[in-house]
Formats: sequence, C-alpha cells, structure tokens
Amino acid sequence: MTYRPSMHAFDREAKKLSKRILRYALKRVRMDPPLDHAVSEAELRRRAGRTVTREGIGAQRALSVWEDVLAPACISIDHPRYFSYVPAAPTEAAGLFDVAASAANIFGGSWQEGAGAIYAENEALRWIADLAGLPSEAGGVFVSGGTAGNLSALVAARWKWRHDSASAMDMTRGVIIASRSAHSSITQAAQVMDVDVVWAADDDRGRLVGEAVHAAWMSMTQDQRVRTFCVVATGGTTNVGVVDDLAGVGQIAADLGLWFHVDAAYGGAALAAPSVRALFDGVERADSIIVDPHKWLFAPFDSCALIYRDPRIARAAHTQHAEYLDALRHDDDWNPSDYAHHLTRRARGLPLWFSLAVHGTDAYTDAVERNLTVTREGAEDIRTSLYLELVMDPELSVLVFRRRGWTTEQYYAWSDTVLTDGLAFVVPTSWRGETVLRLCLVNPATTRDDLRLVFNSLK
Repeated sequence: MTYRPSMHAFDREAKKLSKRILRYALKRVRMDPPLDHAVSEAELRRRAGRTVTREGIGAQRALSVWEDVLAPACISIDHPRYFSYVPAAPTEAAGLFDVAASAANIFGGSWQEGAGAIYAENEALRWIADLAGLPSEAGGVFVSGGTAGNLSALVAARWKWRHDSASAMDMTRGVIIASRSAHSSITQAAQVMDVDVVWAADDDRGRLVGEAVHAAWMSMTQDQRVRTFCVVATGGTTNVGVVDDLAGVGQIAADLGLWFHVDAAYGGAALAAPSVRALFDGVERADSIIVDPHKWLFAPFDSCALIYRDPRIARAAHTQHAEYLDALRHDDDWNPSDYAHHLTRRARGLPLWFSLAVHGTDAYTDAVERNLTVTREGAEDIRTSLYLELVMDPELSVLVFRRRGWTTEQYYAWSDTVLTDGLAFVVPTSWRGETVLRLCLVNPATTRDDLRLVFNSLK
C-alpha cells in the first residue's frame, strides 16, 4: 500500500523543515546574490518536473526544487548591478522581519485585529509624512504598490469632488490633468475609474511645470473644466528620474480648487537626502502622496506608502459597509482597510518599520545620499568617455545615456549578452523616440566600479 503523507506527518517534520527554511532565508539575505536569469518553461519543466500532485512531493523535495531549480531562474533584484526598471535592495533587518511578519500571519486591515502592527506601520508612515512636510493629522496606509496607491488616491480625490458638489456630479465622468511623463499607472487608474485624462505638455527634460498645467486648463472646454477634479505630478519620473515643478503645479491646483496628487513612488525616498531635498519644494501642498519603500527605502516587495493630507476624505471614500463589519465601526479606530481600495491586507509596512527602528533614520539618509553620489560619479565617467554620451544630467539616481553609433538591435543584443554572462541587468529604454540605455541605482552596495564594469563592456 502506498504511503500518503498526512498533515500530521508534515507537522512531525515541521521542526526540521523550519530550520532549513530559516537557514535558507538567512543565507539569502546575507549573501552576495548571483545575478541569475530567466530560463524557458520547457527547461524548468525538464528540471523541476510536476511539483503539484495528488500525493505531494514532500517538504524536503519541494524546498530543494525551489533552491536548486526555481530560485536561480529568478533575477536577483538586489544584485548591485541590477539596473533595470526600479530595483530593490532590502536591508537584512527588513528581509528577515518580513519572514517573521509572514510567520505571524497578521491581519492588517483593522485595529481590532492588528493594533500593534498598525501602530508600527503608522510610525513609519509618520516619518515619510514628516519628510514631505505634511500636517500632523496626515496619515494613510501601506498598499501593494504604486498602481494601487495612485488608484486609491484618485478615488478619494473624485469622492471629494462629488461630495463638494452636493452630489451634482455623481453621474458625471470626471477628468484629471497629468503629464505625458506620468507613470503608466495613471492611465491605468483612469481606465479603471472610467475618467478622462487631459495631458499637459512636459518640458525638454520630461518635467511638468505649473505653466504647462495652466496652459492645459486654458485649452480645455468649459465642460472639461467643470468635470476636472485632480492634478497629478511626479516626484521622480520612472524613466529618467526628474522631479516635476511641485511648487508650481501645486499652486495652480490650489488656485483652481483641484486635488493635488504627487506620485513619488520611486523618487520619494530622496526626501530624506539633503542634497536634493529642494527639488521637492511644494510637495507639502499635496493632498495625497505615494512613496514605494520597496524601491528606494530598502524594504522587500511589496510595499507602497499612501498618505493623505486629510485621511477623513479617504475614509469616507473607501470604507466598506456590510453587516459582518459592523463591529469595526463600533469604535473610532484606525482601520487601514478604510484608506484604500482593499479590505483584506497583510501588514506590509512592518519590514520598513523594523528596519527604521533598528538602523535609525540617519542611516537611511546616508544610504540614499550614497546612491546619489555614485550616480553623479557615473555621470562624470560618461561625460569623459569617448564612446558614451549623457542624454541628460541626472537629478536623482537614474542615468540615461547613449552608446554613440549604436542601433536598437545592438542595444538589445548587448543587454542579452551581459545578463547571460552574469555581468549586469540593463535593458534599453526610449527617450523622445530614440533607443538609449538607462541605469537606475537604488542599492547602497552599488559602487562606481560597478558602473565602470558596465561602461567598459560597451566599448
């Protein structure tokens, strides 16, 4: 008779398994990670085989498949030469505490069930709100990422617009004003919400300024103006890392009586860096702001800090009502489920809180400044190169440059080669219709020598 492992048998092995999993987790957060690369589904099928079966493959076999086959098929985003998209480089404290938080299986949606975790998350949110100069009553919630944060903020903005109209706009399709350089999630949010976007022109660096928002407003019909409820600015564009004219855009939004949302998912970490803090002047005007700790605040995926100037508006917009939730409304507690388009949520802000508590905020300032310094050093190396050319001087930690004389095909061929060789992960991007290279630096372990390895491979 074939033995079928039971859940009881799994329990008997749990102690041995837990030790092995914890050893793996500790090794992973402390190691110099290999860059690795994706492999085909056919190759994974050949090496891993079927892993979900009626009988189960057993804990030890499952973990071996993960360690030996599946994990190496995932690019290490915390590698110091992972420069594509926006990387992540969690601190050891954040990574290990994510394991602890997951093991505790905390429900982070209500104060009733997760008061201690929510208190800790709110401490981390307060630090970010203070960096932005928001008032003491500001607050919010950690959501999964910038897409969720932008959508929830815009939903709150629309709720206020309709509420202020005494419901006259309840059946009216809204309008937001944004820049063409805004993150793609703004377009996605508009599609989900079924609202229109009026695109304001950006300047030659992809920056939105107050005059452009005013010009967009003047070009709109009276019907569009009546339907407009929000202006979106970016605190560090994803593609080239520039900060919009937050003071100018915020002033125009205030003059027009519009909600001012700042998407600082990538760049918001630089609020902690004195060397570039002036770029964000005007962010204190924001009615809502997002910052992704899993980008440049050294937390693991997934985590976006969504903060409102007046959280009561978000609460009115997002609170879900059902009989079984009545107990949550009995007291005036801080329930994170009330501040975004979710109900169930994990306490995804805990790893950031723990790392901040362990290291202190000065260490965060030092780490961000280190990235900015290395970025400036890299820009200087490009300026003095005979075969490379800066597309623009960096404002934050993104380098955009070209290899003189190369075609689009050459960029992509080089990108594939350096990844396969384990040197770096750099994918081409485009700027004003031209294929170029982009390096995004958010890992404090990245050095000038790492950049020079990439530059030298382009000769």
